[in-house]
Amino acid sequence: MDKLKKFELMEKITRELEDLRHSQQAVLEKIGKIEVDNIELGDKMIESKVPDIYQRTSDNADAIREILEDFQQKTEEFGDKNNVDKLKEQDAINKLK
Repeated sequence: MDKLKKFELMEKITRELEDLRHSQQAVLEKIGKIEVDNIELGDKMIESKVPDIYQRTSDNADAIREILEDFQQKTEEFGDKNNVDKLKEQDAINKLK
């Protein structure tokens, strides 16, 4: 795989990880709303199970954030090391020919 294609794939994975992070955050917010609503309702199943679900989801969100931060740094370093901006310019010129 050439360097530009590798960088573009790395960028795609970064975007997917960001999307996953946002999705996890939305799930956490929904779980929190369920917990709050259940304070008034008092359903025992929700009361006993949802906090565990929240904690596992939160742990997953933390892991995703850690992976994303690390992978973003690797992507930036790869782009800088391989002068990706120059490669993109050359690729655009080649496509015009």
